[in-house]
Amino acid sequence: MQTTKWHRGLLISSSVVLMLQTPSVQAAKGVKFGSTDAVDNRITQDKKNRSLPLKERLSQDGINLALDYSMITLGTSDNLPGTDDNAAGGMFRFYGSWDLAGDDSSNTGSFVWKVEYRHSYSDLEPRFLEFNVGGLGLQAPPFSDQKGRVTNLYWKQKLNNGRSTIVAGFLDATDYLDVYAVASPWTGFVNFAFSTGNSTIALPGDAALGVAGATMLSDSLFVIAGITDMESDPTNPFSDLLSESHYFKSIEFGWTSSQEQIFLDNVHVTFWDADESIFMNQAEDSGVNISASKMIGAWLPFVRASWAENGSTLGIDKSLSTGFAYYGLGGEGNTLGAALNWADTATEDQYTLEVFYLLKLFGSVELSPDIQVIKNPANNPDENLAMIYGLRARVFW
Repeated sequence: MQTTKWHRGLLISSSVVLMLQTPSVQAAKGVKFGSTDAVDNRITQDKKNRSLPLKERLSQDGINLALDYSMITLGTSDNLPGTDDNAAGGMFRFYGSWDLAGDDSSNTGSFVWKVEYRHSYSDLEPRFLEFNVGGLGLQAPPFSDQKGRVTNLYWKQKLNNGRSTIVAGFLDATDYLDVYAVASPWTGFVNFAFSTGNSTIALPGDAALGVAGATMLSDSLFVIAGITDMESDPTNPFSDLLSESHYFKSIEFGWTSSQEQIFLDNVHVTFWDADESIFMNQAEDSGVNISASKMIGAWLPFVRASWAENGSTLGIDKSLSTGFAYYGLGGEGNTLGAALNWADTATEDQYTLEVFYLLKLFGSVELSPDIQVIKNPANNPDENLAMIYGLRARVFW
């Protein structure tokens, strides 16, 4: 394979530098590391302001369990001829962690898992609906028709009094790569342009065998890195492990005002390199992502820029997103988000505007209406504007 413009050896040798796991938005203090959707963080957020005696008793023994069911329905305007103008799907998840080592210290070792059943209600999987209006992009990528699958199955070891973490096993790279507060397709933006890598990173499957980690280098500086298998199949995770020697590597350097605020006050630059992937049908690629966000009162403004050498994922090699989230609008736990993306495509510049509102109900229900406007959809030159609108819901225990 060809050598990329930056040294693969740097990424591979750095892959055991320890993975930082970031806190939830609602619980920025008392930080836990990882994305919003990392297992421990999702459980912590969903327990907020709720009395669950069984879960609390299990938690005292180091066992944290959760169940949820999510669904999404999307509709469009100005479709390409002969294509569906709607799609819907759902997903059941069972996930948790079990502290098996170091219970009385900050250096705990835990077994973490997440298993899912993903299914589509419509002939078209929701994640592909944007293509039907000619746009280059994905909608809530986890909402597929893959049926039963494993997403997480790994060991997590905290070190250095909680300032460092390493994980090894079947990982979801989006749990540690290019993380910011509203990237979650369950609770943040629906369009992948506002998620990991701004639609430019040639990601592995979201259950890839590998190792990742991070550590605080000082009170404000951190580093995150990982290496995973590009050919891992989440529906059959133990087949042909590492058979093709195709890997995804990343290393990220960042600054935060403090470890307790890393999820909100975060500036980072991420370098990534992906080998060719047969399973993902992707060519070899590499790139850089830059992200900055800062909590100002209830506001979280952000700006994120991405570049890929070959644009192998969706044909987008440059992408820029900016926007904000506003927390607590209409009640604790509610979130308003709005953002604009510019993408450089092979035809002309494509622009995407998205607005969503996350509403929490009854302590265990979330509803999120969402609307998007796509200007100059790259594969639909006859339309200047197209719209995607939808409703997302989640019920959790």
